Amino acid sequence: MESKQLKKVRSRLDCFLEELLKPIGRSERRKWGAQYIQGLLSEAERKTVSAIATRSLDNNPQAIQQLLHSSPWDNDPIRLTMTRKAITELEPVKASIIDDTGFPKKGKHSVGVARQYSGTLGKVDNCQVAVSLHWATERASFPMNWALYLPQKWTEDPERCKKAGIPEEVNFRKKWELSLDMIDWALQNEIELCVILADHSYGVVTKFREGLESRKLTYSVAIDGTMVFWRHPAQRYPVVYKGRGRPPKPRYNPDDPPETAEQIAATLPDDAWEEIVYGQGTKGPLVAEFTAVRVQPAHKYQQNAPEQPIVWLLFQRTPGEKSPCKYFLANMEESTPLSRLVKTTKLRWRIERDYQSLKGEVGLDHYEGRSWQGWNHHVTLATMAYIFLLLLQLEGDFPPSTIADY
Repeated sequence: MESKQLKKVRSRLDCFLEELLKPIGRSERRKWGAQYIQGLLSEAERKTVSAIATRSLDNNPQAIQQLLHSSPWDNDPIRLTMTRKAITELEPVKASIIDDTGFPKKGKHSVGVARQYSGTLGKVDNCQVAVSLHWATERASFPMNWALYLPQKWTEDPERCKKAGIPEEVNFRKKWELSLDMIDWALQNEIELCVILADHSYGVVTKFREGLESRKLTYSVAIDGTMVFWRHPAQRYPVVYKGRGRPPKPRYNPDDPPETAEQIAATLPDDAWEEIVYGQGTKGPLVAEFTAVRVQPAHKYQQNAPEQPIVWLLFQRTPGEKSPCKYFLANMEESTPLSRLVKTTKLRWRIERDYQSLKGEVGLDHYEGRSWQGWNHHVTLATMAYIFLLLLQLEGDFPPSTIADY
């Protein structure tokens, strides 16, 4: 990068950090926060505290460690400030995306680390897992908030939690519960969310979908083909009481069993499918066949679970793929065109791009500290670095890596 261009970028970064680091408090915190973010934006292969400190003029790893591990600054105001900053400079929101990502770890002392499944790794391994909520348009996306998942083996061990600095009020929360907590955070702060997107590990959880509906939110989530549905409104009917024992509860018609998503897909005629371009890949347009039907979920219908509202069951069929069909459930309006249903649902790919860039460009997974506060402070500052880089790239004036030297 030319010196004139680098000077312009550095000036932009200084103004950006002056605004967004205000909630961090005292001037020395802002100083070390700025140095840490500059290090995260560098082209260094490893972006650990020691590596960042060595590259800086002050070369003070102890001060940066203290900023992350000991300084009592609150993450929430900073995450909210940078979310609002990004929103004002991007297009209107098209979707909010929930997912989780894994951080491979050695040993057992880093907060939240355990042998657990990570979709990022595609297997059970020793890792941390974090859930995140992202704001997305067709051109850009970024994480608004993060929540570190704590397995029960952690929350059931008070001494281990105390050693890692986990607050006493933090209890075990499933990943979908953590996601609803972050959605509540956004709603309380009047952040527009639009359609909520999530993969099948969230979509198959009835309580998660009910949580979205109770908050009057629209969703489109991936599900498994084994979920069951009626293709028409189904209601329980009263059973005649014969005067002995407890009066029977109303039941669904035993002669009207629901069908799995796979069974429904197999019965759809060829002319029901429509070829739709739903995105742009590295090798050209992304194309698949789609169709959708209105259905009523039949979750635990044999146990007389509450009747579910009518929703869209969306199917994707891609010839040549190992898995012939993908399934999605959406409570978008009945009048929603198929093309809009598809393009909104498939916008979920953006969160994978975010994870890749956060780890590859700003060192999200390079953090080596072990404490709860340190991890949260790191992901907050890494997200700030990512938002700066995102806004810079969207202007189109600068290459992806712009803060190579400082």
